[in-house]
Formats: sequence, C-alpha cells, structure tokens
Amino acid sequence: MTRALPDAAGLDAAPRDSAEGIGPALAALIAGAVAMGISPIFVRVVSPEIGPFASAFWRVALALPALLAWMRWEEARRPALRGHWLAPSALLAGLAFAGDLFFWHRAILGTTVANATFFATTAPVFVVLFAWLGLGRRPGGRMLAGLALCLAGGAALVGQSVQVDPGRLAGDRDGLVTAVFFALYFLFVERARARGLGAARVTFVATGVTALVLLAVALVAGGPLLPRTGTGVAALLALALLSHVGGQGLLSVALGRLPAGFSSLVIFLEAVAAAALGWLILGEAITPAQGLGGGLILFGIVVARPRRSRS
Repeated sequence: MTRALPDAAGLDAAPRDSAEGIGPALAALIAGAVAMGISPIFVRVVSPEIGPFASAFWRVALALPALLAWMRWEEARRPALRGHWLAPSALLAGLAFAGDLFFWHRAILGTTVANATFFATTAPVFVVLFAWLGLGRRPGGRMLAGLALCLAGGAALVGQSVQVDPGRLAGDRDGLVTAVFFALYFLFVERARARGLGAARVTFVATGVTALVLLAVALVAGGPLLPRTGTGVAALLALALLSHVGGQGLLSVALGRLPAGFSSLVIFLEAVAAAALGWLILGEAITPAQGLGGGLILFGIVVARPRRSRS
C-alpha cells in the first residue's frame, strides 16, 4: 500500500495511513461523536445523587476494565501495536482530558450551560492554532472554510441562550479553558497514534491518568461519591461504557487515520447529537435556528473532510 503524501493543506492530510482508510475512520468519528453527545443525559440522570466531579471520575474509572480488555484483544491480534505503558503522548493526553473534564464541570457550575457549551465549541480553533504554531501545519482553505461553517452552526445551536453577565465571567473563562485542554487532547492522541500505539492502548493509558487526577479532585471537592439508586448506577455505567469507551475509543481509532484538525470538528457533532437526543428523549424543542445550525455543522464537516491525496 502506498503512503499518501501530505498535501498543501497541511491539516487536511491524514496523519498516518493512506486515504483509502478515510471512510471507515470517518464512520468511527461520527459514531464516537454520537456516543459522546449522549453523555449530558446520563450526567443529568445521576446529578441528584452525586456531584459533577464524582460523576466525571466514575465516567473514566468504570471504563478501565472494558478498555483493558479491548487493549489485550487488539494487541493479541496485532502485536506490533504493543507499546510502553509510560508513552509520553498517551500520558499527556490523559492529563489534558482530566483538565478538559475538570474545567468543563467548573464552567457548568460557574455559568449557564449555553455559555459553557458555546465556549467549549471553540476547541477546533485551538487545534488549528496549536498545530500551525507548534507543529508547522499550515491550515488549508477547505479546513478554514469548514471550521468557519461549524463555528457559525455551533453559535446558531446555542446562541439564543448565550447570556453576557459580568457575574459569570469566571465560568465563561473556564469554558474557554475547557476548549484549550480538549484541543491538546486531540493533538496528544494524534501524536501517540502516529508513534505506532494502538487506539486501545492510547485510550486505556490516557483514561488511567485521567481517573487518578479526577479521583483526587472529587475527594478534595467533597460530597457523595457513590450513587444511592440503581438508576444512578446504571447511568454511570452507561456514561462509562457508551460515552467514554465508545466515544473516546472510536475517536482514538479515527485519529490513527484522520488529522486532529478535521477530527476536532467532532465537538460540533456532539452538539448536534445532544440536541437531537434531547428532543427525542427529554422532549426539548428544536428551534428553526438550531436546525439551521445543525445543517451548517454538517455542511462544514463535508467541506473540511480530507480528500484522497496523490501518491
């Protein structure tokens, strides 16, 4: 199999594999986005029983056995994927994801959910910026056009609920910091996959680091750590297995073939999935502006998608 040469777009080119693998990777990316988009529903179900930092800890801690089993299975089939437990990129990905979840929950507590969501959706901007300034990947026109469309769509999805309140500036700031950590997570996972680590090992190692950090945070924050009802336990298990194992795992799979710049647009698909599931499950109405926003996001992803490069 010939390797695809990076095109002039830089961020538009797949990082490792040939363009022949873009279709399955894109399917994994979309499925992962939907899985991650479900997470707010599970968090809402368990929120009366435990605090936000406790739910964030259980999201990653309960995912570890399944991720370990996936890693053993993947590396038994492909021994070449075995890597070191202390792979720097995977460890840094775990720290970045811990920062993402920590500041995301701080933002939810410090400002409106709409504001927190709005600022968190700027993560792809930081992915493009960091990749350009830190890695020398100059973004191409298609990537910038797709990003602009997704940003406009994201603003339309939550824009009607965004409020400017000086008393919530700290929460808004935390939402922006969330976006920075999420961007770093994408780039570290992409780097780990480019170094030859399997998707399962990257996700498992990063999740273990995140769990250790969030356990300390939950203990310091105080409050109940264990749910009181079977419904709460079920919600945490679903959060761990569907949103984390499924969502983050499929994202790691996709980042083996798709560039971080394009893959980071998944955060907008999360917003679309969350709005659609909120309508289907919770009966939350979708306004025409939100429908337009979802359409712009989908169109932006189509515009920014990587294309087959000449070998």
